[in-house]
Amino acid sequence: MRRLALIIAALVLVSPATALATELDEVLERSKEATYSAEQIISCSTPDGVRDAIVRITQDAGDVTVSSSLGEEVEVSSGAGVWSLSREGGLVAEATVSAGDEKTEPVYVVEDGEEVEFLGRDALSYLLMRDGELRAELLIDDETGAVLEAVTYTVDAEVYCERRFVSFDTTQPLAETEAFSAPGVDPLMLVEESSLPEEVLGFQRLDQYQDDEGLRFAYYSDGFFSFALFETSSVVSLTDATTVGLDSGAYTRLFTAGQVTYVWETRAGGMALIGDLPPDLHEAVLAEMPHPQDPGFFRRWWRNLFGVATPR
Repeated sequence: MRRLALIIAALVLVSPATALATELDEVLERSKEATYSAEQIISCSTPDGVRDAIVRITQDAGDVTVSSSLGEEVEVSSGAGVWSLSREGGLVAEATVSAGDEKTEPVYVVEDGEEVEFLGRDALSYLLMRDGELRAELLIDDETGAVLEAVTYTVDAEVYCERRFVSFDTTQPLAETEAFSAPGVDPLMLVEESSLPEEVLGFQRLDQYQDDEGLRFAYYSDGFFSFALFETSSVVSLTDATTVGLDSGAYTRLFTAGQVTYVWETRAGGMALIGDLPPDLHEAVLAEMPHPQDPGFFRRWWRNLFGVATPR
């Protein structure tokens, strides 16, 4: 259970690399190589209220370190297809995350916007259209290609989340970060076969992973938005969450700044979905995944007692 919570915390801050459609990839490719340090404000209008956060970002030619204003110090480092999560100086989770070289079919049409000034810098805006609807607006720094601002929209053209830099420095040396290392933390293993759907509403299933305790999770992306689906034998719980009833069943939901998490029980164990999807996509995506199931009295008693699924 602790392992799942730590991996979820990492995914809140760092999304997996994705094989993007050509047009979108051209817009974002330079941003991956930019070197800078910045502070970013994240503000999201969710069905459960506004969620805000401030994160600190340093990037050096593809290597990114993100630290969050969470209750305890959390630092995520990523680069060359690998992410690591550190709490209080120790490595607690790591994995190789890669979608491979295969390009997906273009989902988004990219339209050039206006030339603007942002934080005293020249920038160009781009509109991301999916199925004729505006889904995101990106503000790209002319000099470095960094994404200075990203606004995502619901299908009704209402703002869902806004991420914008409030400081941006390309000259200040980046703080050195010691390589993460800790005994007893094994990288997650790639799983070749999966019972999960390969495609859901334009979201392609990328790699799937498993740890030595049986936790599985798979990445899905449509080239811009993404989510991870977790399968575990343990009961998954969230604090300060909301119970929501959908056509596919009852879920527990928690919004944080830039992310949403759904958890539910099945007869085999617990499941969780975490992603940056706008709210109008949630129900349709969940409907294509394994639905909530009542495990029954004995299974529920066993899980409450031991925290794991019943033995077969």
